[in-house]
Amino acid sequence: MKTYQTNQVKNITLLGNSGSGKTTLAESLLLAGGVISRKGDVDQKTTASDFREIEQENQRSIYSTVLYSEYNDKKVNFLDVPGADDFIGSVVSSLRVTDVALMVINSQNGVEVGTEIHQRFTEKYNKPVIYVINKCDHDHANFEKSLESLKERFGTKIAQLQFPVNAGPSFDSIVDVLQMKMYKYPKDGGKPTVTDVPDELKDRAIELHGELVEKAAENDETLMELFFENDSLTEDEMRKGITSGLIENGISPVLCTSAEKDMGVERLLQFMTNVFPSPCDMEAEKTVDDQEIKCVPSGDTTLLVFKSEYEPHIGEINYFKVLSGTLTEGMDLINNSNRTKERLSQLFAVAGKTRSKVDKLFAGDIGATVKLKNTKADNTLSSNSNIEMAPTDYPEAKFRTAIKTLTEGDEEKLGEALTRIHEADPTVTVEYSRELKQIILGGQGEHHLKLVKWHLDNTYKVETEFVAPRIPYRETITKIAQADYRHKKQSGGSGQFGEVYMIIEPYHEGAPDPTVFKANGKDIKVSVRNKDEINLDWGGKLLFYNCIVGGSIDARFLPAILKGIMAKMEEGPLTGSYARDIRVFIYDGKMHPVDSNEISFKLAGRNAFREAFKNAGPKIMEPVYDVEVLVPGDRMGDVMSDLQGRRAIVQGMSSEKGFEKISAKVPLAEMNKYSTALSSLTGGRAMYSMKFDEYAPVPPDIQEQLLKAYEAEEAED
Repeated sequence: MKTYQTNQVKNITLLGNSGSGKTTLAESLLLAGGVISRKGDVDQKTTASDFREIEQENQRSIYSTVLYSEYNDKKVNFLDVPGADDFIGSVVSSLRVTDVALMVINSQNGVEVGTEIHQRFTEKYNKPVIYVINKCDHDHANFEKSLESLKERFGTKIAQLQFPVNAGPSFDSIVDVLQMKMYKYPKDGGKPTVTDVPDELKDRAIELHGELVEKAAENDETLMELFFENDSLTEDEMRKGITSGLIENGISPVLCTSAEKDMGVERLLQFMTNVFPSPCDMEAEKTVDDQEIKCVPSGDTTLLVFKSEYEPHIGEINYFKVLSGTLTEGMDLINNSNRTKERLSQLFAVAGKTRSKVDKLFAGDIGATVKLKNTKADNTLSSNSNIEMAPTDYPEAKFRTAIKTLTEGDEEKLGEALTRIHEADPTVTVEYSRELKQIILGGQGEHHLKLVKWHLDNTYKVETEFVAPRIPYRETITKIAQADYRHKKQSGGSGQFGEVYMIIEPYHEGAPDPTVFKANGKDIKVSVRNKDEINLDWGGKLLFYNCIVGGSIDARFLPAILKGIMAKMEEGPLTGSYARDIRVFIYDGKMHPVDSNEISFKLAGRNAFREAFKNAGPKIMEPVYDVEVLVPGDRMGDVMSDLQGRRAIVQGMSSEKGFEKISAKVPLAEMNKYSTALSSLTGGRAMYSMKFDEYAPVPPDIQEQLLKAYEAEEAED
């Protein structure tokens, strides 16, 4: 196929709520650009976008699909992304490598929860948005209401370029106020007749044209001066103003279509190629060390791999954007993410599962390659060994579950499969928790992780089951306690002997070193000789004090005592969870000239610590998360009641962008399957995020339940 220069390329992400018609619009764009000769159908599972088996089974987009169309001597790369929040990772990675977001709105519903979710990410990455109100031919189409919801939510940026005539079952015409023309279509779609705006629609068209002229002029000082001089702008001047507005993210044009009947689609494609900015018009990308990477075809060739995918019979496919330079077939580049060399022996322009070979790609273009050895998503490939792009900032997991194999011996296969799944979708997190003795999967929702299991069952042939994840509790103490323990063992020959006296107390930041303790009804004086401050891998601290005087325990045995204490810190006395934030004072003991050794003092230290811990007001701590919920006002009461049932402490409530926002602190133990519950309560209209905040004491009744459960588990073992 033809090779396109940087200024001939347009990169777009197709966004929108599930059911808005993104995939059908993508088919129409492919057809209008001549990339396909016949449109596929979602119901018949023949679309270029949702071509994967799992997508066809679910009849919905699950992964981003790279597509392109050729029109007006331009190449339009567009990434069709899933509408469901569970698959938000594809939205994030796609927005990173595109310049403009095209938000598809279902004319029956206006702004929906998926619209809102996707919009938030366009704002996070400062991407300009064009809105296409689709399905204008539907029985319940309401263009005006949809437009009003856009204005209400997205405010002054909205600039109406078109309006439908006879929206609903009789929809057959579009008035374009940029061109001041009407496009009239045959009943079932096809090539339109382009005419002047009819008299009965002219007043409305003139009014909207005037508003559009003002919007276009606002984004360019030269155009503003022309507007003041002439009280109008030419069509070309308006296009220039809209392009400037998109580059500055100061304007959001609104168009209308019926993608199913191909009404308005070719005009949309024409608008894209004439008005949308090219990659070289946008702000330069920056490396991890803040170098600017200018999108020009000269200089160092640099690629960002934004997506990796495994296909049977082909292997790994890597999708990339050429950030700078010119990429040619057979070029050797350095993977600066892992310092390996890769040869790109084949280059492709991609339209779903159809790949067309190209011999070169210029800066700004999007393509794919196969059979790279050590390259994954988020890797940087460059001819310059000093260029590396920052990894993509994916949202944290909101849903977690533990997973285990049903067949003993499949653990290694499971590990390899989960690694590959994570590489394809970084929002699937995989952690083997030594603490919980479980493999913990994280994802964006229950459905997200069910699809992981589908791949394990069908693609990787590993039988697994999900089980409830354990909670990473912590154990600590609330008061001072003293204990001593003698370890003595004699069984012929050298025996074992070690005796340790210790005091433990809670650790508090900045607390002074004590000189006297009151324990067991008497004062115990200590003289600190030295201390070790240990930052624990699982959070918190252990302070270990040597207060031995008179040589009752040789200094060479103190590391063994510390090892014994650490062994019990790693498996706390209450529930086997990690212990933290404790000060330990070793102030006395005894040793034997022959029988004392390291193992003796390790055991004595461990057992003395266990006894002291149980008498020191032990407390179980639980992880608490900051949770933010955005919910429609009419579901506020239901969501609040549910949160209160989860032991949430509400921190505040406010309004944000048409939603009510609830901020709360919620124990992780109460967040299991929250995404499913929230969706059920709100009909899928709410969204939430969660982030670890702190460890806090569990209530006494919960602690009692946890202790009994641990005792029962220990007895069973």
